[in-house]
Amino acid sequence: MTDERDETRTTERTAAPASGKRGHPSLNPSVTRRVAIKGVAAAGVVAVAASALAGCGSNATQTQAASPTVVDSDSATSVIDSYTSDGVDLPLTLQDTWTLPLGSVLHEGEGVWRPVVGVGSTASVMVYAGALSTSSGKVSEVVSAPVTQASNYQIYDARCSDEVFCWTEIDTLTHDWKLYASAFSAGSLTGSTSTLWEGTSDYEPPVPCCTGSRVIWQVMPSTSGTKTTDHSYAYVWSVGDSSATEAVDSPGRFAIPPMVSNGVLTLAPRVRASEGTYYGITAYEVSGDLSNVIDQLVLPASVKPFSAVRVGERFAFSVEANYSSGGLLSNMGTYIAMGDSKFVSLSREPFAPVAGRGDLFVIKSKASYFAVDVSAQTYSVLTAYDRSLDYGEYPASAGTVDTFVTYASVKDPDTGYPSEVKVRAFSI
Repeated sequence: MTDERDETRTTERTAAPASGKRGHPSLNPSVTRRVAIKGVAAAGVVAVAASALAGCGSNATQTQAASPTVVDSDSATSVIDSYTSDGVDLPLTLQDTWTLPLGSVLHEGEGVWRPVVGVGSTASVMVYAGALSTSSGKVSEVVSAPVTQASNYQIYDARCSDEVFCWTEIDTLTHDWKLYASAFSAGSLTGSTSTLWEGTSDYEPPVPCCTGSRVIWQVMPSTSGTKTTDHSYAYVWSVGDSSATEAVDSPGRFAIPPMVSNGVLTLAPRVRASEGTYYGITAYEVSGDLSNVIDQLVLPASVKPFSAVRVGERFAFSVEANYSSGGLLSNMGTYIAMGDSKFVSLSREPFAPVAGRGDLFVIKSKASYFAVDVSAQTYSVLTAYDRSLDYGEYPASAGTVDTFVTYASVKDPDTGYPSEVKVRAFSI
């Protein structure tokens, strides 16, 4: 693999001038372009993919929708105060329970497989990237050791769909990082591994998402360092492509990681930059590589979302802090957009993105999950796994799902120390 650093795919970029362009005189912030992807050999697992030259794209994505919904209402329907729970059956049915080794961390996924980051087999390989099959309960160790040929690199994070696997590796000393991806099937990498991006500590390691054969990630400056004034960008790459599409330009950091649900991607770029700090929770059509904006919800000035995703035709999002201004959405909690600037709210501290199907929304709180039916105006509570409250139970599902998956670090009843990870799968 060559040492040549390709400016079109690294994060060593010039800061954005006032025009919004990054020192590229031909680059319009609303027009996508193609950036080169390089291949690597993944330690006996995959073949070497050829390097490619950058091409050009002509799709256009506006950061701000033509007619966004701007939140200016002062109240919402409270789940706790207005909905009923008496005699309401939990609309979740337990299907399976599995046990994983202590230290396993799951993430959301859209199909059969859920990405897993687990404890590595040796002191030099501290972390592996794997995937849990929700049909069998078995974990496949997909990437057992870092691909990067440098002693300080470790696997940092992983995401997958049923067709593609993506992971981040980080230098534990310098915090430089690399993002890799490969075709994926039946618990194994099935093609060559591509280097999607690489960056220094001036840029935040991305939290990607996978849908179908696509990987979507954001490149944005860290909150400290020398690049804090740079724009942020969202990219799309599909298995087999020699280049990725630079799809969305945010004049500042995105507020949330990308979150996909039923073919729709939710991002929260900065909007109305000349007026102040505004975030637009925005839904993009994945099939068009984010060139089509489906919907947008502009939050009050300075209010930053903690998470956001689409469940059916509705935005489900949360705010993790109380703000001194901002009206309705200045209050901590989870909100479901009901249309016509109306909202349903759950005033509990948010811990994870919302999952659900149709009119049912499953919302994580500290010690339980609220299953909220906005049509029947009822709610019920799913308690966390026994002996898991000290370390927490979290969902490995987000957006529209048929199977709701949770995982929890569970304490041994005799010693009181954490001993294993319990995974539960519920049908909705």
